[in-house]
Amino acid sequence: MAKIGALDLAAGLGGTIGKSQVLSAVDKYEKYHASYGGKEEERKAEYSDMANKYYDLVTSFYEYGWGESFHFARRWKGESLREGMKRHEHFIASQLALRPGMKVLDGGCGIGGPLREIARSSSTSITGLTNNEYHIKRGEELNRIAGVDKTCNFVKADFMRMPFSSDTFDAAFAIDATCHAPDACECYKEIYRVLKPGQYFAAYEWCMTDSFDPNNEEHQKIKAEIEIGNGLPDIRLTRQIIEALERAGFEVIWEKDLSPDSYIPWYAPMDKTVKALEGVGLAPEGSLRVKKFLEQAAEGLYEGGRREIFTPMYFFVARKPESKSP
Repeated sequence: MAKIGALDLAAGLGGTIGKSQVLSAVDKYEKYHASYGGKEEERKAEYSDMANKYYDLVTSFYEYGWGESFHFARRWKGESLREGMKRHEHFIASQLALRPGMKVLDGGCGIGGPLREIARSSSTSITGLTNNEYHIKRGEELNRIAGVDKTCNFVKADFMRMPFSSDTFDAAFAIDATCHAPDACECYKEIYRVLKPGQYFAAYEWCMTDSFDPNNEEHQKIKAEIEIGNGLPDIRLTRQIIEALERAGFEVIWEKDLSPDSYIPWYAPMDKTVKALEGVGLAPEGSLRVKKFLEQAAEGLYEGGRREIFTPMYFFVARKPESKSP
C-alpha cells in the first residue's frame, strides 16, 4: 500500500482548489452544516458542491492517515488496520461472487483503494465512479503504479445521474459512499438501472441505528459532528435503507449491522501533523480548520459508536430481479 508522507500531505491539501482559495472553500463548506447555521435542505440541494469541496479539502489527510482506502473495518484481536481493511474489501467481493472477466461498478470510489484490491484479487474489470476531479487524477496515477490501468478506469459523474447505458454491469458495490446521496432511493434506482437483470449490489452504509433519539440533543450533536466531518447531507436510519432499496426495485437478500462484530473498535484517532505544516507555510491557510472538523468527526464517531446510535457498517446484499418474459 502506497502511503504519502508529510510533505506529500502538504502538497496535496486542497485537491483541485487553488492554495489561495482553500480558506474560502473551508468557509463555504462549514456554512452548509448545522453547527454553522446550515440547513439539511440546503445540504441536500447542494450535495454535489458540498461533497466536492469536502473531498478536495480532506483527501490528502485521509491518504496520509489511512492509505488508499477511505473506510472503517472490522478487526480481530492482533489484526492491523490495513489487514482489516483488506478483509473488509474481500468480504464485499465474496458476497457478490465476483469472477474473472466480470464488469463491475464501484459507486463512489474515492481514489480507488478498494477498486484496486478487489480487481487484483478477483481478476475483474472495475469502473470507479466519482464526482471529484482530484480523486480521478490521484486514482489514475495509483492505478498505473498498481498495474491495473488497462482493466480498471474512472468516470467523473454524479451517481444520481450515471452516464452509463441500462443493464451494463455484472455487479455493483459501494463502500461508505452512497451515504453522500441526498436521496437514497433515487441513488439506488440509478444503480438498479445500470445493473444487469439477475445481478447483485452490495454496500456498506453509514446509518443512525434504532437507538438514535431525534429528540435527544446530545444525539443530535453527535449526528451533526459526523455530518460536518464527513461531508454528509444527512444520516439515514438503517430501516430507511431497506425501504429505499425495495422502492428502487431491489430484492434484499440479507442485511446486518456488522459493527458489533468488530473485536477492536472501528473508529481511529485523527493525525496531528498539520499544525506544524501550516505554521511553516507548507500547508495552505485553512488547513487547520479542515483538521478541526475532522477531529469533530472523530469525536462524533467515537461517541456514536460507544452509545450504539451510529454505525459505519450497515451491510446489505440486494438483487435486481430477472427480466420478466413477455
